Amino acid sequence: MNDCLNASFTHDFNLFAFSLSSSGQLALSFGILIIYILTMLGNLTIISLVCLFPKLHTPMYFFLCNLTVVDVISTSTCVPKLFFITLTQDQRISFTSCMIQLFFFVLFVDGEIFMLTIMAYDRYVAICKPLQYHSIMTKNVYITMAASCWLLGGFNSLLHTILTSILQFCYSRDINNFYCDLNSLVVLSSSDIQSRKIFMFFELCSITFLQFTLTIISYFFIFIAILKIRSSAGRMKAFSSCSSHLITVLLFYAPSMFLYIKSDSKDSKEQDMLLSMLYLVLVPMLNPLVYSLRNKEVWGAIVTLKQNMLRF
Repeated sequence: MNDCLNASFTHDFNLFAFSLSSSGQLALSFGILIIYILTMLGNLTIISLVCLFPKLHTPMYFFLCNLTVVDVISTSTCVPKLFFITLTQDQRISFTSCMIQLFFFVLFVDGEIFMLTIMAYDRYVAICKPLQYHSIMTKNVYITMAASCWLLGGFNSLLHTILTSILQFCYSRDINNFYCDLNSLVVLSSSDIQSRKIFMFFELCSITFLQFTLTIISYFFIFIAILKIRSSAGRMKAFSSCSSHLITVLLFYAPSMFLYIKSDSKDSKEQDMLLSMLYLVLVPMLNPLVYSLRNKEVWGAIVTLKQNMLRF
């Protein structure tokens, strides 16, 4: 048993990513590189715009800036390793690197969920209680809300990382995914994981489904408030102010929830990787596009920044 325990800390894991031909692997490598570059450029642009333009110094854009930081973390955690695997065919990842990747993966998931919830609440206050918005969403309030998201996400990811790091992996160290995700590691363990599964299910209900429910409730009241607006122009303006966030919510929750509620099959692992690619790789790339293309203030800041750059 001691040899098994020592092996858990010293042996590498193997990440079994997509099974493709040589030409397919090369095409996937090129696609991953393009996605990573676009993701970093898009999210860093949003962060720069929010920092540079006082017009964007509002709670909504402060939360958006935090959301982009979460996306940058998730992309930088998983995509470079996937690119390295597809390029070199070296599927090994050390135990320490795997635990680090797990920490940032859980931080990304929790951070995304919490940020989307408080952004929904921000839109609820802005549309349902517009006259009280500035008195409710004060600077201290929205900074505290964002800090709470990071603290809760960080604590939860640290807890999962510690609990996973003490598991034993005696029988197999082959992870059927392109990153060290929590479910794959727990299932792979040779330790007694029954209590761990109960804890993970409880957390899935208390965090994911609870936050999703709060988001849906916020939008329920938002849509009621929008329908009460008499002018069509007013309704369109109100809906436009929350449409970008609503699209982001759908992009994140749809594949991640389907990943957990779908039934297992012989093609389950390939489906899991494709769904993981959607919310872990593609969503961070699409979020800046959604907020820039459908948001006049962000687009106006981009145009102003471009004009200032041309002057120099």
